[in-house]
Amino acid sequence: MVARAWCTGPVTITGVVFRPQSPPERLRDVVRAADAAGLAELWLWEDCFLEGGLTAATAALAWSERLRVGIGLLPVPLRNPALAAMEIATVERLFPGRFLPGLGHGVLDWMGQVGARVASPMTLLREHTGAVRDLLHGRTLDVDGTYVHLSGVALDWPPAAAPPVLVGARGPRTVRLAGEIATGCCSTPG
Repeated sequence: MVARAWCTGPVTITGVVFRPQSPPERLRDVVRAADAAGLAELWLWEDCFLEGGLTAATAALAWSERLRVGIGLLPVPLRNPALAAMEIATVERLFPGRFLPGLGHGVLDWMGQVGARVASPMTLLREHTGAVRDLLHGRTLDVDGTYVHLSGVALDWPPAAAPPVLVGARGPRTVRLAGEIATGCCSTPG
């Protein structure tokens, strides 16, 4: 993947996206090019049925000493929030301050293909994101929501400082939800 810009004035490019339509074996070269160009961030995302965002992010972080790596987005119907928090905590502990996880309700048709479509994606996103956020902050959770059910769950290895938990948002309802429950929002291009 090559990023190019044409303009008449100075431009600052702070990051680049590695799309999951590119084969994963190309990721190392993109990480090295981003490092060489002095970029601050590399963004990945998970699309069914291409590449795993957490796997790709961990590899990218390992291949760079300084890049921040974000995932926009991890579809919450595909992961139990305890598992998501465990994975995010592990990546954050291995690469402190360089990981930017983003959560989203997923593409509804794809969630239906894998048997994970829910009646209320917004309710699931709210419950899941809140549980992941709280677990990353070292809290013990007892949750009996519509979709999230946790009983006495806590991470044995929470990160020293929880990474920002971002929510993928385009529409006004999801942007409001991100403002309520997350550190911020992110979005993949439409």
